[in-house]
Amino acid sequence: MRALIGYVRSGEPDLTNRQMALLMIVYLTPGPHTVRGLARVLGVSKPVVTRALNTLGSLGYLRRERDEDDRRNVFVVRTPNGADFLDGFKKLLRSGDDGGQQPAIDSQPAQAATPRPAFARG
Repeated sequence: MRALIGYVRSGEPDLTNRQMALLMIVYLTPGPHTVRGLARVLGVSKPVVTRALNTLGSLGYLRRERDEDDRRNVFVVRTPNGADFLDGFKKLLRSGDDGGQQPAIDSQPAQAATPRPAFARG
């Protein structure tokens, strides 16, 4: 819980689960990575992967690179910005490992105001 709160407070861009999964696949599994291969691993269509890669590319976390041997192929490759982002995320996860202690937030649920029926208002 503390790690997620730290991530929200960090000011880093909010990534969707799909974007985070793509990023982690590219960084944690051996390449080369293609849109087709990433789509197959995630069980989604190529346009879905392309949209996520567009966002990750605009953030500088991943980059598309043409295969010099076969210009028809496009590989998805790592970037220093993406490595820095994941390194920071890993540090947040490790610092958030509080050994089962309560998070440093008010853990009491907020009391919602119970609406009163119209006939009880006065």
